[in-house]
Amino acid sequence: MNALSDYKGQEPAWCPGCGNFPILETLKTALFELGMESHQFTIVSGIGQAAKLPHYLKCNTFNGLHGRALPPATGMRLVNHEMPVIVTSGDGDCYGEGGNHLIHAIRRNINVTLLVHDNQIYGLTKGQASPTTTEGVVTKTQPFGANASELNPISLAIGLDCSFVARGYAADSVFLKSIIKEAITHKGFALVDILQPCVTFNKLNTYSWYKERVYHLDETYNPYDRAEAFKLAIKPPDKIPTGIIYKNNKLTFEERISILKESPLVKQGFSLKTTLKELDTFY
Repeated sequence: MNALSDYKGQEPAWCPGCGNFPILETLKTALFELGMESHQFTIVSGIGQAAKLPHYLKCNTFNGLHGRALPPATGMRLVNHEMPVIVTSGDGDCYGEGGNHLIHAIRRNINVTLLVHDNQIYGLTKGQASPTTTEGVVTKTQPFGANASELNPISLAIGLDCSFVARGYAADSVFLKSIIKEAITHKGFALVDILQPCVTFNKLNTYSWYKERVYHLDETYNPYDRAEAFKLAIKPPDKIPTGIIYKNNKLTFEERISILKESPLVKQGFSLKTTLKELDTFY
């Protein structure tokens, strides 16, 4: 890539002021600084406002079903583990419909980077409560307030011993860029929960609301300390830490499959004469 403009895709159709815009631009900058050209990576998405991002970026793209971005991303990594795979999803798409897939992607430790645009509301379907909507917030479908406690994706991921857990903020582009770059280069499953305002349907979690609460974790913080990371994840939301909250080094799912040590499956030969004994090497 010679310029950021080389990543340009279709014109975005998001609402003016949407937090998705800075996330898109930050991702472009991160990819550019990592020297990743459009044909060298794939972005997978499901359904939702966040899932439109691959259309607005020049790259290999796969759009799946609502909440089902992680299964095809897993398949892509198993077929060609030399191709970096990034999943872009929303809090409803990933934590709601896709919650079961998230749990098992973390458990397997597939080498995929997951960027969740967390605006704490369903934006594409016009303002219903999502899993991360604050309890008591009034929505179109819950006029008496959301009657379930909000999901904490950071504590969930740490509890599952996810190999990379981070939180960013859409309007803090420079810091978010550093998080995304480290997530992409991390070996293992990487979750980046990106807080972003929805200027149309979420009147609580606004830019000014976040500005009063978001702060950076400093260099003295140790992300390898799981117990401290969990304590940080469950603190009251009056102050919201951003940065790499937890990470560890462990084998990826791809490294546990012996046949992939030879070369990516896409580069391996195939014969219908394969014996049952040879098939045993897959497992």
